Amino acid sequence: MNPIDLPPLHRAAVLVLLGALALGGAAGCSPAAESAPRSAQARESPPTGTPTATSTATDVGWVQLMTPMNQQAVKLLTLAAERAAEPRVRDFAVRLRTGQEAELVRLRALLTRMGLPATDVHAGHDMPGMVTVRDLEAARAAEGPAFDRIVLVQIRDHLRQSARVSRSEITSGGRADARELAAALVTARETSLAELERLPGAVRALG
Repeated sequence: MNPIDLPPLHRAAVLVLLGALALGGAAGCSPAAESAPRSAQARESPPTGTPTATSTATDVGWVQLMTPMNQQAVKLLTLAAERAAEPRVRDFAVRLRTGQEAELVRLRALLTRMGLPATDVHAGHDMPGMVTVRDLEAARAAEGPAFDRIVLVQIRDHLRQSARVSRSEITSGGRADARELAAALVTARETSLAELERLPGAVRALG
């Protein structure tokens, strides 16, 4: 975890929170030895400024996770829009990529309002729901139905995990604008998951 983004106590609180959100504690990219109350105010080191007083560790952890999750998903969706063997998978990838890019605009604006850097604090870590460099390499090496299966599995996991984390932001976040965006993300993911599961090849790929 990049040490510039939060003081140690608050950084640990974010990791504990994210770990608790996903599948019983699997979401954190590293173990946290200490925690802080959920209402603790998140502080940002200079020179990027200080988040507003209403920003909690939950808000910081959520936006700093959701932003790279969307960024990585867009990379895979771009490949799928060009290379998926099944036309309906290609069409789905195009539409979902558009939605994820629109979300990124709002997530980056939220980072700015909170005084947080655009740096990916999770770079190099394998996290549930995150499309990794290894995943992208596997997709580039695959062709035809095998490629489609990789896309379906990875995007399904991305949608599910980001919805889980966003639901926690809705219930535990301190900022109204962050909770509003999280609610919009959950609605979009529920719709996208329902569509993905109806795509050709989904039943076999997803089990």
